[in-house]
Formats: sequence, structure tokens, C-alpha cells
Amino acid sequence: MKKHLITALKAMLIGASMLIPGVSGGTMAIILNVYDKLLSSVSHFFSAPKKNAAFLGVFVAGGLLGVFLFSDIILTITNTFPFPMMFFFMGAILGGLPALLDHAKTESGFQLRQILYVLIGAAVVLAMSFEPAGLFTAGTGFQAVVVLFIAGILCAAALILPGISISYMLLIFGLYEPAMTAIHTLDFSFLLPMGFGLLAGILLMVKLLEKAMVKAPQVTYPVIIGFLLGSLPQVFPGIPTGINWLICPVMLAAGFAGIMLLSRLTAEN
Repeated sequence: MKKHLITALKAMLIGASMLIPGVSGGTMAIILNVYDKLLSSVSHFFSAPKKNAAFLGVFVAGGLLGVFLFSDIILTITNTFPFPMMFFFMGAILGGLPALLDHAKTESGFQLRQILYVLIGAAVVLAMSFEPAGLFTAGTGFQAVVVLFIAGILCAAALILPGISISYMLLIFGLYEPAMTAIHTLDFSFLLPMGFGLLAGILLMVKLLEKAMVKAPQVTYPVIIGFLLGSLPQVFPGIPTGINWLICPVMLAAGFAGIMLLSRLTAEN
């Protein structure tokens, strides 16, 4: 029961984090020391179906609870205090770097060639911002179902890959506000097609990612770090003015310190 409660609490935090543009649920899962178990439970589900189903059931329930509980709160606070909150989110993103760097290190430390992999990852995320406007306009009827299903498959990459934010993907697809509204109003005509697309994408990608992270971590993790750094321009709200000159650096530091503390507190759980 204690393990299930800890899993549910971690999932709630991960679910809430996925609502924030630029903040990666995958990175949060690594910070909370649950990412490897998630991949393994999905990838090797049928090797221990009862155990894996229990873990995934608790995790999914906790994640959904986090999404539904915090969606309205996060949107309200972010809209009311955009500069301080976006700087806080930037700090949270940067706070995930140390955990990823630990996974990327070789026996001789972080190698120079790995910088190239970081740059490739950052370039991929930055290239997403050039996605044509209206490409994922949902439309109506069957067309809407198909578009949302495809968008869900693509967003699964953000759900699986640490460093890519599902909220960022929704933003560049033009689906962030509709998705937040659908969550708040429980619009299942929007949520179900996207949810099934997410599930299909996860099943397609999880085994490939697990192999990459196990067999080539010194390549995979630097690329993931690039994903994370490439998401920062999307979160950056601009140069603060007035009192925000004082508040924003404090919020940046608070976001970084909060994620670092969370990482340490959950390291043994």
C-alpha cells in the first residue's frame, strides 16, 4: 500500500507537470526515480502482467488525477502572473539537467562529442516551431477524430521522451488551449481520440526507446538534454520589466532548487 501511495503521488506530480508548456513529464519521471520502471512495465507487460497492471493502473490513475486537479489552478496562476511563473517553469526545466547528465556520463565523464548530440536534440525541438499553422486544426466529425488520433500519436513521443514537453507539442500543433478546455469541461469527444492516439504511440515507441537508453545511453541522454534545452525558448516570456526584474530571478532559482530537492528526496523511493 505504501509503494502504491508513493507511486500515485509521483504520478500526480508528473501529470501536473505535463500541463506546463516546456516542462517534460518524462524528465520529471526521471527526477522522481520512476522512469525506468515505467518503461519496463509497458515494454515487458506480459512477463508479469498482474504486477505490471497494478503498477500502471495506480500510475495512470494518479497521473489523471494530477491533470484534472491542477489544470485550472496552473492556467489561472500562469495567466495572472505570466512572467514570474514562466521563469519558475524555466528553473524547473533546468533543474532536470543534473539527473540527465548523470545518465549521460561515460567512465571518463561527459565527452566533447556528446555536445554534438545535444545540439542535434535542440535543433529537432526548435525545428518543431516551424510547423505550419493550422496543420492540426481538428475540424468536425470523423475528420476531427482522425486529426486528434494522429496528434495523439505524435504527442506520445513527448510523453515518452524526457526533455520534450507534451504541452509544448500541443502548443505548436495549436491544440494546447482546446486540450486544456477539454480537460476542464470533460469533453470526451476531444479527449478520447487523442487518448487512444497517445496509447497507440506509446506502444509503438516504448520498446525502441528502452533499447536505446540501455544500449546507447551516452548518445540517447545527450540528445534528450538537447530536447530539454531546445524547449527553453518556448517557455521564455521575454525580458522582465518593473518589479519583475526582482521577482523573476528568484522564481527561476526557486524552480531549479525545487526540482533538485525533489530529485534528492525521491532518490531512494
